Amino acid sequence: MNRSIRRRHPLRDRLHEIIFESDTPAGKAFDVALIAVILLSVVAVMLESVEPIRARWGAALRIAEWVFTVLFSIEYVLRLYCVDRPLRYARSFFGMVDLLAVLPTYLSVLLPGAQYLLVIRLLRVLRVFRVLKLVTYLNEAAQLMEALRASRRKITVFVFTVLTLVVILGSLMYLIEGPANGFTSIPRSVYWAIVTLTTVGYGDIAPKTTLGQALAAIIMVIGYGIIAVPTGIVTVELSRVERRVSGQACPGCGAEGHDPDARFCKYCGSAL
Repeated sequence: MNRSIRRRHPLRDRLHEIIFESDTPAGKAFDVALIAVILLSVVAVMLESVEPIRARWGAALRIAEWVFTVLFSIEYVLRLYCVDRPLRYARSFFGMVDLLAVLPTYLSVLLPGAQYLLVIRLLRVLRVFRVLKLVTYLNEAAQLMEALRASRRKITVFVFTVLTLVVILGSLMYLIEGPANGFTSIPRSVYWAIVTLTTVGYGDIAPKTTLGQALAAIIMVIGYGIIAVPTGIVTVELSRVERRVSGQACPGCGAEGHDPDARFCKYCGSAL
């Protein structure tokens, strides 16, 4: 991995500082303005889906949508320009979100109605955590993700156990109640078992026989115990994870979440 310090153009450095960082007044002002525009664009898309508003203000809303799209397109190009590895940023989570924030408007020229997919822009408001420099939340988010990764195997086993349990209980309820009481098939009975085990209880299907009601009561009690299992697994892993992260963005790929004392990006190796 090449960890040499590359010389960067002053303009790219300045753009990276404004677009990706929020330590400076200019960077914070840019991100706050960006979030305001994102919210306005989402509101415009939602309003256009309301028939009375669309009938009266449809033309103005469409013009506003194109203005927003052009602004976001320019911002996306600038983000790619000011990082050393634009393809890596384009494949990142926020890179994909940035691209999806502009594609639907262009697609709407060929596919009418595609512009309503622009509500995905709301995902970009996740940048508020970086803008407001809520380091505590960034740290907690990093710890939570690390705990989830550490416990993914246990949770996977737990999920497969639950799936096996609902199939068995659903099949058993199908044998007890039968089509006469609404349990017309094993898949439908499994659906009832899932709804009951998760304590949702829609009530669209209910056992009528005494034995069926007794089994339903047992499933409800099991459900309360099962809910606590994944919580306990993640909690144990969270207790083992204690580390701080920096809000600094990599000039190479735009990634965040580095250790405070990190000198190089842990994703692409660029100097921080």
